[in-house]
Amino acid sequence: MSPRTKEQNEEIRLRRLAQIRKAAADVFLNKGPLLEIRDVAVQAGLGYGTVYHYYSNKGNLLHDLLWDALERSGGWLEAPRASASGEAPAGGHFGLATAADTGNSAAADSQSGSRETAVATELGPVAAAGIRLLQLWAEDHALYLLHKLAGEGFASLPEARSAPLSAAFRREVLAPLAALLETGRAADGTAASGGNAAEPPYRLQRAEMLLAALVGCASLSIRRGKLHEEAMDIARFLKL
Repeated sequence: MSPRTKEQNEEIRLRRLAQIRKAAADVFLNKGPLLEIRDVAVQAGLGYGTVYHYYSNKGNLLHDLLWDALERSGGWLEAPRASASGEAPAGGHFGLATAADTGNSAAADSQSGSRETAVATELGPVAAAGIRLLQLWAEDHALYLLHKLAGEGFASLPEARSAPLSAAFRREVLAPLAALLETGRAADGTAASGGNAAEPPYRLQRAEMLLAALVGCASLSIRRGKLHEEAMDIARFLKL
């Protein structure tokens, strides 16, 4: 058997990191800061030494998990484009699905896009975006963890690590959400058209409060494994 190439080794490394981070998010959902590297190894189905090779402490693991989730956190504000472009939907498995999974889900993706169009018409763009976010949380617990810990100021991390993450979350998630909320208010006739490109503090606060409400409402459903199907009920309950 010929030795693996550098590219093959890198692909294996990236897949292993994704596997470990996904397991860590699942464990954190149940154990919170009590998470241990050994718990992650069990959840991932890997040896303790394998996980320890990549992450010798849970602080580094949580830090990387959150930044990795942040890189995927913006797509929910836009409607899925799978039916038009053939690309995987924003609510997919974020690069972790196999080719077979992707092929088998094509019909479901199209149906999902149709449902979300109907939701947007019935409840409005803010509700549709909120439902997409809840459904993403159901599939990717790291994204839920990101939004949950953001509401706590990333207190689980040292300030030197939490501050840059908070600033990036504000820029990549809160500001676009605030703009969407303002657009929704204008469409309802509750806000003046036009305005400054800068986000006044109250706009970001509204976005923070909305995310906090979604996190709180999603907590029970996500633990019961029912969040995906209960997302619309939550949106209606919050009157998004």
